[in-house]
Amino acid sequence: MSLTPQEPKQEVLTAPAGSRSPRWLVAVLAVLAVLVGWIAYAQYSARAELTAQLRQANDKLARLESRAAALEDNYANLKANSDVTSEKLGLTQQELARARSLAQQIREEQKLAVEQLGTHIVEEQTQLGSLTGEVGEVKGDVAQTKQALAETQMTLQRTIGDLGVQSGLIATNGEELEALKRRGERDYFEFDLKKSKQFTRVGTISLQLSKTDTKRQKYTVTVLANDRRIEKKDKTLLEPVQFYLQGTRHMMEIVVYEVDKNRVVGYMSAPKGAALAR
Repeated sequence: MSLTPQEPKQEVLTAPAGSRSPRWLVAVLAVLAVLVGWIAYAQYSARAELTAQLRQANDKLARLESRAAALEDNYANLKANSDVTSEKLGLTQQELARARSLAQQIREEQKLAVEQLGTHIVEEQTQLGSLTGEVGEVKGDVAQTKQALAETQMTLQRTIGDLGVQSGLIATNGEELEALKRRGERDYFEFDLKKSKQFTRVGTISLQLSKTDTKRQKYTVTVLANDRRIEKKDKTLLEPVQFYLQGTRHMMEIVVYEVDKNRVVGYMSAPKGAALAR
């Protein structure tokens, strides 16, 4: 036996294998902890957002309540003035109806005016066409008149009057008298005298027919000029009967180109403006 003391043996205690926590469990717990934290944060954020939305909703509700109160006041005012408003509305509707009626009437009148204008334009165009044709006819008539005037002038006569003075051109009928008027050399006054005791005014003189002789184509006439009577007795058809106005050198002429029973037709001629000046 050995006398060397022996160190007491130390017993090492080891945990049994079934009591040690597995690693996957630790990981799961960590994930759960993170998830719980995220959920808590999300709930906090959602609560804060809901609180803000609730505050906005309260503000909006307050504004709506204020607006509703204002609308109630306006409604009360409108209701208080309902009678006046109704009367004004009725008047406005009447005026509107009248305005519409007037507008319709104006449109109808404008339509009628346009139709009438169109008809008038057509009529004017038709008349213009007619006038154009008439102008052509007038031009033809003027040419014929010029030719007739030239022919008539060739037949006009010159002769010596009863005072022995050379007469101007004399007309033997109404057509030739018109030709003399167109020449414009003297003033001409036509007459159609009947036998009478009364004088007939011819220009600025007066004439009285006292006798006619249809067989011999003679007549007797009295001239009254400037209160002076001049009897021209037994004058012949187409004979220039001449006399002077008292106090002037203007020679007047009477020509008769038709002698009937108790009636003569002819004209009195005077220098331009002389008969009218007296």
